[in-house]
Amino acid sequence: MPLLEPKPEALRPGAARSASHDRVLDGRAAGTPEPLRGELTALLGPEKVLWKVSDLVKYASDASPYRFVPQVVVVPEDIDDISAILSYAHGKGREVVFRAAGTSLNGQAQGEDILVDVRHHWTGIEVLDDGAQARIRPGTTVMRANATLARYGRLLGPDPASAIACTIGGVVANNASGMTAGTTRNSYRTVSSLTFVLPSGTVVDTADPAADELLAHAEPRLCEELLALKAEIEADAELTARIRAKYEIKNTNGYRLDAFLDGTTPVQILRGLMVGSEGTFGFISEVVFDTLPLDRKVSSALLFFPSLTAAAAAVPRFNEAGAIAVELMDGNTLRASVSVQGVPADWAELPKETAALLVEFRAPDEPGQEAYERAAAAAVKGLDLVAPVASVTNEFTRETKAISGYWKARKAFVTAVGGSRPSGTTLITEDFAVPPSQLADACESLLRLQAEHGFDAAVAGHAAHGNLHFLLAFDAAKPSDVDRYAAFMDDFCRLTVERFDGSLKAEHATGRNIAPFLELEWGPKATELMWRTKQVIDPDGVLAPRIVLDRDPKAHLRGLKTIPEVELIADPCIECGFCEPTCPSEDLTTTPRQRIVLRREMMRQPNGSPVETELLDAYGYDAVDTCAGDSTCKLACPVGIDTGAMMKDFRHQRHSPREERIAALTAKNFKAVEASARLAVAAADRIGDRLLETVTGLARKAVRPDLVPEWLPEIPGAAARKLPRTSRVGASAVYYPACVNRIFGGPDGHRGPSLPQAVVAVSARAGKPVWIPEDVAGTCCATIWHSKGYDEGNVVMANRIVEAAWGWTAGGRLPLVVDASSCTLGIAHEVVPYLTDENRELHRELSIVDSLVWAADELLPELTILRKTGSAVLHPTCSMQHLGDVDQLRAVAEACAEEVVVPDDAGCCAFAGDRGMLHKELTASATAKEAAEVNSREYDAYLSANRMCEIGMDRATGREYHSVLMELERATRP
Repeated sequence: MPLLEPKPEALRPGAARSASHDRVLDGRAAGTPEPLRGELTALLGPEKVLWKVSDLVKYASDASPYRFVPQVVVVPEDIDDISAILSYAHGKGREVVFRAAGTSLNGQAQGEDILVDVRHHWTGIEVLDDGAQARIRPGTTVMRANATLARYGRLLGPDPASAIACTIGGVVANNASGMTAGTTRNSYRTVSSLTFVLPSGTVVDTADPAADELLAHAEPRLCEELLALKAEIEADAELTARIRAKYEIKNTNGYRLDAFLDGTTPVQILRGLMVGSEGTFGFISEVVFDTLPLDRKVSSALLFFPSLTAAAAAVPRFNEAGAIAVELMDGNTLRASVSVQGVPADWAELPKETAALLVEFRAPDEPGQEAYERAAAAAVKGLDLVAPVASVTNEFTRETKAISGYWKARKAFVTAVGGSRPSGTTLITEDFAVPPSQLADACESLLRLQAEHGFDAAVAGHAAHGNLHFLLAFDAAKPSDVDRYAAFMDDFCRLTVERFDGSLKAEHATGRNIAPFLELEWGPKATELMWRTKQVIDPDGVLAPRIVLDRDPKAHLRGLKTIPEVELIADPCIECGFCEPTCPSEDLTTTPRQRIVLRREMMRQPNGSPVETELLDAYGYDAVDTCAGDSTCKLACPVGIDTGAMMKDFRHQRHSPREERIAALTAKNFKAVEASARLAVAAADRIGDRLLETVTGLARKAVRPDLVPEWLPEIPGAAARKLPRTSRVGASAVYYPACVNRIFGGPDGHRGPSLPQAVVAVSARAGKPVWIPEDVAGTCCATIWHSKGYDEGNVVMANRIVEAAWGWTAGGRLPLVVDASSCTLGIAHEVVPYLTDENRELHRELSIVDSLVWAADELLPELTILRKTGSAVLHPTCSMQHLGDVDQLRAVAEACAEEVVVPDDAGCCAFAGDRGMLHKELTASATAKEAAEVNSREYDAYLSANRMCEIGMDRATGREYHSVLMELERATRP
């Protein structure tokens, strides 16, 4: 064991705890039992079998209120693996559940036996017919698919609010729709073809002209029985009419029985049945969608009403006017949305009775937009609108930022409201539909029912389609609360079915919590047909039992998860998973959601239990060490949960007092440390990469991998010892070269000025000279200490840089231009909590400007571009995302290159200062998709604006990245 290996005990929860009734029991501490583990390892290989108890726990939770711990998690790479898993399950009498993003709200991504992760290894999109169609793999997120399709002026029909995280496989398997899809743009209507694996292992490609012939040969009984069911349904006129009527409004409860009416052959029937089958009929390995036009002329309004029923009553007006979306939000939703960045703070003061409609029109051209706006104006006339707070305008706008803010508030419904629920409570998200003409009546009845059962729920929904969502919070650890929820569900389901003939699940699919009420909605005849269909396709019941179909009348009360209190920063988490696609360690160890899920399980355990011990042993590397600390999870989370900050705090908790003192000493003597580092880098050029890799590798084994960086061949040579000479007289700004640019030079192949020289030169050319203070050596943005959780060192350097910057800028009279985006973020924001009260006042007077913003806003308008490179690919860093200056990166690049590309898979490189040297596997995993996209073609320039991120991308792609400001200097050089 390395000398300074941190002790897992340091992260043991300190609060007094009693064992929770739903904790993982001691007998499962060893993880997957034998012979299951050994047999699957032999079948698939050890890298595809996750067996530790920490693996099982982190997959036990999803966005739903349920929690089931699997026996094992497997990670297949291809259809052969899927077939092997299904064959094994058949032979051993085991059960299989598929899980992709885990954003489903009804527990359909959870299993109690073999759980199959089909998010990893299953991504990719191929655009067909100039965008008219798209072939998409099931692990691809909706947002990622639409990013590619947008280049062709197209998009997918389904548009769920969870598009940032939910995957195509889940969207199709649940027939998820969203804000605009309704009954005409959902998966059932826009899927052209599917490739899927049946429970038997048979692979079906519905686009293959010979598909029915092949299926008949492989599965003759299946084909015969599907056609027999079709004939039986069509012979029953009353049942046929009932089926057609059920799908006139949104409905995802049960199986798509209309597939028997719409399909004429077994393959066509199966294509329809697979949509909305929730993984109970097979595995969808590929989807071909018919895409829709992306109408870019958008007009939107957020209209406020005195009550929910008044808002609902106005919906038909906007439907008739041609609105593509009419979204309803009640007062609870609007007030909770203030936790979402960009939402007006005065919404917190809205009266509880207030409601709002988000109305949107989209047109392909200006005349169409103007026509819609006239129709919208006519629809608004006579409405009883209110403006209870100053930010309310009740006006239509074309302004992109305002429209984006409206949608951000709407899409945050589940997470924002859920994040504001009482600590320790479980969140239930219900989803139902009624005929749109009865929406106002349904809203009134729902509010009355909630009050009767003591719930103060939040309501929102796709009002244009009569589809409402509401949230309930209760404590699953209290039997009385569970009983109250159960009574409410009984009454709610009867109300929806018996009074409104509605759908108990409009778009979230049946899952576990509506399965007991399936027959209430569909009646015994149709429900029995669903059971028979399941028996025909999956006669051994291998796939997802108890999801969709369950005869237990209390099935929806089984497996309800408790939500133990954890660290304050993470406690609001509802485990929605929106954070996961942005996380650099997503494909390596754990995601932000999983870090919180694991922590909650520790809180369920009695102190010192075998399960807690195993979780703590794994948590150090899986959660803490391999967190890049980039906090992009905070940007993706609608309520701004910063799991990266929590991991930094855990790093701090693991430090010994001696380590903290040493870190503080390096901060106090950073001038010498900086000089030594530059000399060491210079010496490395003469020593050679292989020897340095060997020496640092041995040191890491002897000391601790998380303390000693590994030498990487991509590390550039040393920066010049002296910075460019500048003058304070006449300077337009103070230029602060980050310490990383004072230690490391540019790419080895770069011929031209260094970054500091380039910034000085290009600023002078624009008539806005900058001054570099003579005493910048020994100062730093403090990120070195902040990222590692060294609080004492962070305090030393944070206060030093602010005091120095205040003096350099003459008390904030000049802007401070910083040439590394992560350092800009550090000085502008991250140092603040560590400042003294006096220095916090000084910090408020500073104007800290990222070099990208300086170049785009101040220099470009004054510069003449003399030459351009042909093509450039950009790497926007996570710090740029936090600072909001990705547009400036693009603007500067577009001034320097004829073609500028931001990869669709661009994300945090996870180099994170030196973390890519401490855990190079983290950067390798984080950059894999972006690197593959970058290397799919040649570019003339590879650009970013942060030296360590550039080194990380150099390593990932084999290319040489450099600062876009160096490219700007070249483009404007006389």
